[in-house]
Amino acid sequence: MEVYKRWVWRNKQYVHSLESFANGLTWLLPERFSDSEIGPEAVTSILGIITAINEHILETIPIQARTGHVESSSFPFSLCITILKDLESLLEVVAQQFYGEEKKWNFMAVTEAVKALLRLAVLQKSGYKMLLHGGETINDGSESDDSSINGPISRPGLQGVSGILNNHGQTPSNLEGRAMSALNRFGENARTVSEPTWLRRVQHQQAIIEPPKSVAEIPSLSAFLSEKGIPGGLYLTGEVMFILRPLVYVLLIRKYGARSWFPWITSLVVDLVGNGIISFVATAWKNSKDFRLSTVEKNELKRRKLLWALYLMRDPFFTRYTGQRLDGTQKLLEPVPIIGLLTEKLVELLVGAQTRYTYMSGS
Repeated sequence: MEVYKRWVWRNKQYVHSLESFANGLTWLLPERFSDSEIGPEAVTSILGIITAINEHILETIPIQARTGHVESSSFPFSLCITILKDLESLLEVVAQQFYGEEKKWNFMAVTEAVKALLRLAVLQKSGYKMLLHGGETINDGSESDDSSINGPISRPGLQGVSGILNNHGQTPSNLEGRAMSALNRFGENARTVSEPTWLRRVQHQQAIIEPPKSVAEIPSLSAFLSEKGIPGGLYLTGEVMFILRPLVYVLLIRKYGARSWFPWITSLVVDLVGNGIISFVATAWKNSKDFRLSTVEKNELKRRKLLWALYLMRDPFFTRYTGQRLDGTQKLLEPVPIIGLLTEKLVELLVGAQTRYTYMSGS
């Protein structure tokens, strides 16, 4: 394993190119959005996991080279979140095919519960700082000056959308890839930084290799609330609401059904209130260094707001409004050469992606 780690570190750009090429080939897999998607989903999930592991190696190798030993006391919560997100689409397809539409929500609830626990662990481990990209990126809080922050680190993997809403920073050559890349701009993996992933990764690694700074002790929950007071409690409440929102949404769907308005409205309210609380604290106490948002944290809030666009693609709103608008647009443009064909294909892809919870969950 150590030999493989060293090889990945020495050939990081080649590894990135190979991963991008392999993930691009997944678009050629048949049976996407059909009754038998287990094969394609399994392939894309495996590729996503390999990508996640390689990126974890690229993050940890510089630390090991500098310190001369492997740190085994720190559990890779962020890596576990990424791997779970790569597996959840496959789990949804398998559960639906073998257990049916209703019982698949039991598996989705378990998945969201595990992700929530992992994210709460990341939140505690970071000293109760804002989660970046759902806990997949570490918020070390080393800089709070807006002018001195590098962009957030994001891996080029599929991040739980299994090739449908991919996030490689690459533009697929086929129509399906281009259409879903456009959807991805405001979808599950909405990003607010335009640099290539490998470049941001290298920048992050260069920062890691710099002389180590003193590591601050992680405060306990009671110590954090005692020190930060009411604004700290509000800030933490907003983050916990963001973490628990997907779990609450799935549990309500499991009870009331995907076509009920109650889960949809409840999820939207939790999103709005949680984000509003964090924005309020950051604005009201903007002169306090404890609650002054860094550039990456501001970008994270923008990313979370972009994810609200997915409510347009979730039932019952999609069935009642968005789907009808898409059908109307398709019929309107159908007589137009080329444009009508492209519109038909795009609508087909959007409707197909909308049938999968994991593609539109924003979790």
